[in-house]
Amino acid sequence: MLRLITDFDGPIIDVSERYYRVYQFCLEKTRRPDQVVQELPKAEFWQLKRSRVPEKQIAFNSGLDEAQAQEFAQLRRQTVHTEPYFNYDTLAPGAVDALLKIQQAGIDLAVMTMRRVRELDYAFKKHDLGRFFPENRCYCLSNDYVKTRDIEDKPLLMARALKELPPAADSWMVGDTEADITAAKNYGVKVMAVECGIRDRTQLELYHPDLIVKDFSAAVDLVLKPKQLV
Repeated sequence: MLRLITDFDGPIIDVSERYYRVYQFCLEKTRRPDQVVQELPKAEFWQLKRSRVPEKQIAFNSGLDEAQAQEFAQLRRQTVHTEPYFNYDTLAPGAVDALLKIQQAGIDLAVMTMRRVRELDYAFKKHDLGRFFPENRCYCLSNDYVKTRDIEDKPLLMARALKELPPAADSWMVGDTEADITAAKNYGVKVMAVECGIRDRTQLELYHPDLIVKDFSAAVDLVLKPKQLV
């Protein structure tokens, strides 16, 4: 049996608009009424996020001072994963077609995400994605889980998945961050990193995935044509 374990945000869901709307909100909330700030265009903001520029530096680039930058970063952490903003998430181009290909090919598919149960359920309902992921193939955080760092929390999900899932002859992980790559490599799972998510190629290369591909569709095409992986 061939298994594909995929991250959710990045490969399947485009979160860039949510992150940008939260940035705009935090900038507006943090600036003084008479203060002139420089709201970054979405493309510039997203590239800073993808190259892992710290939140405080993004605040500085937008015209905030040191105290404001700290407030901005804290407000952003409190806001980015709240329900009103999840509404701005969209399906990544080609993601549903790729999921259909996996389903039709009979590949065992699991999702592994740092979303909480309620956050994953919301997206499943909004985008009609639950049909691809049975409950026993969904690995996410409980609603009351106290997060540490993704790079520490995600390997715990991988350990749980490998313990619970039936054996597979071959397994691949698809993700867009260092947490995905680390979780896979810690447990000997081959990993493809996609360039369509929240890390750019330079950041992904630092963690040495087995392959870097354009997006989820490209990853699925490679899994379906294993000769290309040799």
